[in-house]
Amino acid sequence: MKIVIAILIFSLLIIFHELGHFLLAKANGIRVNEFCLGLGPKIFSIQKGETRYGLNLFPIGGACIMEGEDSDSEDERSFGKKSVWARISVVVAGPVFNFIMAFVFAFILLCNIGYDLPTVLDVEAGYPAAEAGLMEGDTIVKMNRTRIHFFREISSFTQFHAGETVKITYERDGETYTTTLTPQYDEELGYYRYGIYGSKERQRGSVLSTLKYSFYEVGYWIKLTVNSLRSLVKGMVSVNDLSGPVGIVGMIGEGYEASVPLGIKAVIMQMLYVCIFLSANLGVMNLLPLPALDGGRLVFLLIEAIRGKKVDPEKEGMVHFAGMMLLFLLMGIVIFNDIRKLIL
Repeated sequence: MKIVIAILIFSLLIIFHELGHFLLAKANGIRVNEFCLGLGPKIFSIQKGETRYGLNLFPIGGACIMEGEDSDSEDERSFGKKSVWARISVVVAGPVFNFIMAFVFAFILLCNIGYDLPTVLDVEAGYPAAEAGLMEGDTIVKMNRTRIHFFREISSFTQFHAGETVKITYERDGETYTTTLTPQYDEELGYYRYGIYGSKERQRGSVLSTLKYSFYEVGYWIKLTVNSLRSLVKGMVSVNDLSGPVGIVGMIGEGYEASVPLGIKAVIMQMLYVCIFLSANLGVMNLLPLPALDGGRLVFLLIEAIRGKKVDPEKEGMVHFAGMMLLFLLMGIVIFNDIRKLIL
């Protein structure tokens, strides 16, 4: 069952991403030759107007194939014949649609379960928070320059700034205070802590409040993805710590099995949570300025917009091809690590 759910989630994320490209291509008068879900041999396809819609065997990708996207075309409705800003809008639309999906799912989720405000429930004696005078009922609003909207952001900040001294801004009885905390290493748990506990109760607000916190929810996952990538670049984590499709299926399966005893609503909420994380993650990853990704194409388009002249298509194609090979290599390493973790 978990594999079926994983396939459905992957398919939903991919089709919505490609739908962004598709709709903006149509809006800009670009001819779309094919719109398909999956890779490999075709299972089913149908021609509707100028576009062939298809379903392919392997549900791990998808495509919105536009006329003249990767080759020269004299068709006036080809991708390359449109203005640079029209092409930029088409390329950016995929990741933007992933963020929109994450926002919609976040709104549904928070309407049902609420959000975790960064309000202190208790402080542990002997740890920095208690020594600095933080008390039950205080609300953490900022850590250094980072705004805090959810209690879990405190743990995330500690994770990515392990051992660093931090300036805490908090509110108490309508007044704003600041203090400085240096997290203390917990030998038993194996990580740094401030000694702050939050309530397990979640706040539910008005529709406008929930819309606002849905925006914060997507922002949280975007920041988490960016910080994770930054940690990878800095060498704080290795490629072996990355998870690919196999690892994600495992994560979905664990979430599904944990929520099943709690009922169908709990399963739906858990899967929404997974979709928010994966959709925001997919949006960020596709905007990375790497060849073959939307971000890589965006770099070439921005160069064109600045210099007023297209980059040589042949050279751009070579860069994207090399990038694609490197991405396949990285994916192979990640999948190998996923399988190794399952075996070991």
